Amino acid sequence: MTIIRVAHAGADYEVLVASIAELVPRLAGIANGCSLPLVSDATVYELYGGAFASMALDEPILIPAGETAKDWRVLVEITDRLAALEVKRGTPIIALGGGSVGDVAGLAASLFKRGCPIIHVPTTLLAQVDSAIGGKTAIDAAGQKNLVGSFHHPMLVIADPALLDTLDERQMRSGYAEVVKYGLIDDPGFFEWCEANGGAVTAGVGTARRAVIEHCIPAKARFVSADPDDTLGTRALLNLGHTFGHAIESLAGHHLLHGEAVAIGMVLTFEFSAEIGLCPVGDAERVKAHLLSAGLPVSIADAGLGGPAVFEAMKADKKSTAAGPTLILAKGIGRAFVARNVDAGRLAAFLA
Repeated sequence: MTIIRVAHAGADYEVLVASIAELVPRLAGIANGCSLPLVSDATVYELYGGAFASMALDEPILIPAGETAKDWRVLVEITDRLAALEVKRGTPIIALGGGSVGDVAGLAASLFKRGCPIIHVPTTLLAQVDSAIGGKTAIDAAGQKNLVGSFHHPMLVIADPALLDTLDERQMRSGYAEVVKYGLIDDPGFFEWCEANGGAVTAGVGTARRAVIEHCIPAKARFVSADPDDTLGTRALLNLGHTFGHAIESLAGHHLLHGEAVAIGMVLTFEFSAEIGLCPVGDAERVKAHLLSAGLPVSIADAGLGGPAVFEAMKADKKSTAAGPTLILAKGIGRAFVARNVDAGRLAAFLA
């Protein structure tokens, strides 16, 4: 078992990289003889719900799979079911699933009876290396990604690499985009490792998956602990590729996975940084080549969209100001920074 602690003002919890079977006694101790509510989707619950039979309620709260779960109606459905199950205030809620399950279940937990603890058991690579850590919860609204949400840090996160064995190849590649992100932000050595080992990660060869999980979780914990409420700019670096990506994802609907949109966004980040003279062209080409070799989309055209539409969608980003958009740009691989009030005209011209 690998134990990674996330500690900062307002939160102190562990991320355990281990098998669920190994951790059942610990979960039973948390349940303390009670049966805990469990939120999942039907496919994931059929695969892994049985592992929680000894401490979960007989009736799981099943929600749609994927991004469609991040909706007001699903949020209301979860809170209504928690009320019908007579869940008491302070009862931990288990979120078993990918990032969307974790997002909406976490938001429901933050609201129900003014707050119940949440235990994340992420079942996708994207959720294990990124979304399950850090306490951000959200649903999509008004056509915008993650418009409504809260900070609600988990009491525990369990990342079992074996759960990824049933993940399909497209979802694995989508999660891999978030893995690469950590190298591009401030760890060029890790990006080089990805260039050499990315195929092993997505194919599940040897211990590569566990290696990236155990590398990325402390990386995210470092950013979260330095800036837990995302107000100082440090944690904002985790949004590398996401301002472009969220706009692309909103326009493409559910035909594009989150990591796929982020992959395009990271390529655009480096290409725009190169165009305005911040980043070596060779670094932008390396980023594009690696993500392409991983089977990820790398251009707006790959998403079936046009640049002007993406620019218009980016105007709605919650980090934008009247003076211009805020982007994470790069001076090279491993040299990302927060760029405020970016020249909107240059950005529009680039995307066109």
